[in-house]
Amino acid sequence: MVVIGAVHVDLVVAADRLPGPGDTVVGSELVSHGGGKGANAALAARRIGTEVTLLGAVGDDEHAAVGLADLEAAGVRVDRVRHLPDAQTGTALIVVDAQGQNQIAVAPGAGQALKAVHIAAELDELLAGTDCLLVSTEVAPEAVAAAVEAAAAAGVICVLNCAPPYPGLVELLSSGPILTPNQHELVLLDQLVAGYHGAPATDPAYPAVRLAARTGAPVVVTLGADGALVAHPDNEIERVPAPATAARDTTGAGDTFNGVLAAKLAGGTPLLQAVRTAVVAASMSVREPGARAGMPTAESLSEELPMNLQPHH
Repeated sequence: MVVIGAVHVDLVVAADRLPGPGDTVVGSELVSHGGGKGANAALAARRIGTEVTLLGAVGDDEHAAVGLADLEAAGVRVDRVRHLPDAQTGTALIVVDAQGQNQIAVAPGAGQALKAVHIAAELDELLAGTDCLLVSTEVAPEAVAAAVEAAAAAGVICVLNCAPPYPGLVELLSSGPILTPNQHELVLLDQLVAGYHGAPATDPAYPAVRLAARTGAPVVVTLGADGALVAHPDNEIERVPAPATAARDTTGAGDTFNGVLAAKLAGGTPLLQAVRTAVVAASMSVREPGARAGMPTAESLSEELPMNLQPHH
C-alpha cells in the first residue's frame, strides 16, 4: 500500500489538565517523538506486516531524522520522502492530560510544499502495484487532490483521512474516497458540503449518511472510546464498539486506526471486518505515551482480536 501524508516531530508535555483559552498549565518535561498523520499511519500498517511506501516531505534539519527513524527501523519505504532544503520539518505541539486526552497545534512545514506534479509522477509509477492508497490532509491541498484523483482514475481503493477538513475537499468527493473523519471532522465536512453552519446533529449517523450519498462510498466515523460507525450510500448504518481499555495517551489513535484499516483493505479484507480490526488496534495504541509506542504488531493484535476476526491461514 501507499501512504501520502505528513512526517512530523511531536513535542509533548504531560499535564494534569488541558489549558483553556488564556490559561497556563505546568506539566512535566518536554518529550519528542516521531509523528505526523501520514507517517504514523504508515508505521501502524507496517507494524502489522503490510508493505508500505510513504510519500511526503521533510526539511533539511535535525527533526527530519527523528520523524523518519522509527519508520526506517520498521521497514517502511521512505526513499520517496522528499528532503526540501528551504523548509522545516513539520512540528506538532501537544499537551496530554491525566486521562490521556490531548490538544494539538501543528506547524506543517515541508508537507505544505508538496506539489501535485511530484505526487502525480510518483503515483504514476506506484499505483499499478498498489491495492490501497491512504491520503492524509495535513499536506498541501494540491497534493491531496492529485492523489485522490489518481487513485480514482486507476481504480485503486482510496482512504481519505480528512484531518483537517477544508473547503477544497468538497470537490474531491465525486472521486469516491472512503472518508474516515472523527466526530468533529464529520461536523465540519457536513457543513462544508451542505453550506450551512447550524447546530450539529446529535447522532453522527445522519451527517455520515449524507456524506456517503455524496461520495457513493462508505463513510467510516471514528468515535474514540465508542468505537466507529460505518455509513453506506444506501443508508445502511453499522456500529462497531471498541473494547474497554485504560487510555494513557490518545495521541495517534486515529492514525493507527487509519493505517490498519487501509492495510486490511489492501489485503482484501471486507470493509466491516477491516473496521473492527482497526478499532481494536486503535484501542491498543492508547496504552502507551506518544503516537507510535503503543501501535500493535501483527502478533499482539491477533491475540486481542475476537475469534471471528482472526486471520485465516
